[in-house]
Amino acid sequence: MPKTAPAPVDVIASAVAAATGDNRWNSLDMNLVTGGKSNLTYFLESAAGTLVLRRPPTGDLLPSAHDMLREARVQSALAASDVPVPRIVLVDSGDLLGVPCYVMERVAGHVVRDHLPVGWADDAESRRAVAFGFVDTLADLHAVDHEAVGLGDYGRPSGFATRQVRRWTGQWEASRSQDVPEIDLLAQRLAESVPVQQRSTLVHGDYRLDNVVLDASTPGTINAVLDWELSTLGDPMTDVALLDLFWNGPADRPLSLIPGVSHLPGFPSREEMLQRYSARSGAALDDLDWYRAFAHFKFAVITQGVSARSRAGDMAGQDFGDLDAEVLHLGRTGLALL
Repeated sequence: MPKTAPAPVDVIASAVAAATGDNRWNSLDMNLVTGGKSNLTYFLESAAGTLVLRRPPTGDLLPSAHDMLREARVQSALAASDVPVPRIVLVDSGDLLGVPCYVMERVAGHVVRDHLPVGWADDAESRRAVAFGFVDTLADLHAVDHEAVGLGDYGRPSGFATRQVRRWTGQWEASRSQDVPEIDLLAQRLAESVPVQQRSTLVHGDYRLDNVVLDASTPGTINAVLDWELSTLGDPMTDVALLDLFWNGPADRPLSLIPGVSHLPGFPSREEMLQRYSARSGAALDDLDWYRAFAHFKFAVITQGVSARSRAGDMAGQDFGDLDAEVLHLGRTGLALL
């Protein structure tokens, strides 16, 4: 399949102007938001303001990956819920870019990756507020009545973990560029020891701090949850385990793709975050080891996919370096957890 370049700006401009009823969008600038490691995100800027366009990476896509229409659907469904999401402006199934994409509002606030904004959340109280607002929002997401918001058919909760292991094993086989016996063994052991699922909820699939918009005035407020590509109905413990993986402490080895800020002084520990989730959700977190191991496996496969797309030139010129050592480390750590 040939690589697909972003659509001409005037085509996008015309579509946005028609969707908003605002002719000021007929003249806009389109700029890549760097740092995205899966789908491509662009700011659309005009005299009318700023919107955000999301599209898949260029090049060949793995099966079931980069589904923009699902991202748009779940955010539209959650608009009336307690989970903050951006308003969807335009959804296109492929006419504009040759691949599905959507346009949403740009929500004001901070997206925090590897550092905190100067003068923002610079004391322990504010940093704890950021952390607890973040984990509370995950608990609120898991409390959403997915039937009531129109997402009753958004996934198949029964057998979720088994299918997830099978899916990510397939993604590994499709994107691997080297033999990593640790990943192969981890996939096998996960498949042989799937736990009994205790709850079925809407899950985000990639819940981490740089996938939310934090309020600039009130650090503990989450203005929006972003990046719903991997969302579905399933086992919420998979989200909790990913939060556990990404919430690095001062003594943890940093993840090169997700550097984060949770290791900085004043942020609560991983254990405090889990206790906060348990208290808000009412869920028991007695045995997370399988889920932690699965989180390492899933993120190893995601890391390998980022590496493959970067090497193939499908990330709009972004280069994330050699990630082979990270994949190996994730595999070994996952095995140790089991």
